[in-house]
Amino acid sequence: MFSRPVFYAFTMLLLSCTQTKKDTNEVTQKEPLKPNTGISLVVLGNVQDAGSPHIACKKDCCKSLFDSEDQSRKVVSLGLIDNLEQKTFLFEATPDMTYQLHSLKESTDWATSDIPNGIFITHAHIGHYTGLMYLGKEATNAKDVPVYAMPKMSDFLSTNGPWSQLVSDKNIKLVAIENEQLLPLTNSIQVLPYKVPHRDEYSETVGFKVIGPNKSFLFIPDINKWNIWKTDIRSIIKEVDYAFLDATFFDAKEINNRDISEIPHPFVIESMSLFDSLSPQDKKKVYFIHFNHTNPLLDEHSEATKLVKEKGFSIARKDMKFTL
Repeated sequence: MFSRPVFYAFTMLLLSCTQTKKDTNEVTQKEPLKPNTGISLVVLGNVQDAGSPHIACKKDCCKSLFDSEDQSRKVVSLGLIDNLEQKTFLFEATPDMTYQLHSLKESTDWATSDIPNGIFITHAHIGHYTGLMYLGKEATNAKDVPVYAMPKMSDFLSTNGPWSQLVSDKNIKLVAIENEQLLPLTNSIQVLPYKVPHRDEYSETVGFKVIGPNKSFLFIPDINKWNIWKTDIRSIIKEVDYAFLDATFFDAKEINNRDISEIPHPFVIESMSLFDSLSPQDKKKVYFIHFNHTNPLLDEHSEATKLVKEKGFSIARKDMKFTL
């Protein structure tokens, strides 16, 4: 028979082994990690609406991509994460939304679904809203996903099929936003829409200023030309910490088979000239985004990329992350 001290020690050893086994099982079950308490932003895509490679493109910029897909080339989109309230938001519903929502979910450190807590749409051009189709009955058959849209954009979605079916089947819930009217999104995030001039065949076009607890960003993926907007873009760049701005074409040389007046955008070389008076700190805030398949900035090793960096500006790349 064991003496009392020996029996006590043996009992504690058994308890210790049992507890260790239990702890091991708990780790194996992959319990959710404790969430962060900040706001973060992730770049989910940087390509113009029709993607890269571009349909029917015979140019060198696309040839190799048909044989070997570049996973970094997704249509322009940003993801916003509120770690404190465990909510995610998507800016733009692109044709690549399936992959982008998965990436957004993987960017969180808590258990969540692929469906975000809200989607913001800038306008009714194919790369910015057609991903909503994945919320319908043929795909996720989602329930009341908030879609934040301006009046004409909301009217377009609610009165034109197949988008109107998403509304009538309650896959999405349209949430009205107004030009320069501040929207409280969570306790830590506010969103301010800016109406900008663009080809508004079916809806108005907006950019968004998103204000976090410590930092803010501006997102304008489409605009005709900076000089026809009533607002001085340089003044807003100074107000924010990051500015994701339309860089569809590097210069006019890319467009040799279409009338540039039909697809007006600020050339990157024009934007850099306009922003040249900014301080080095403000220039660095500018992240060019929304690249046409012909844009040499898609190539990280191009001379155009080198020039943009030499002039003090930044280039948005997929999976870049920022804190707000």
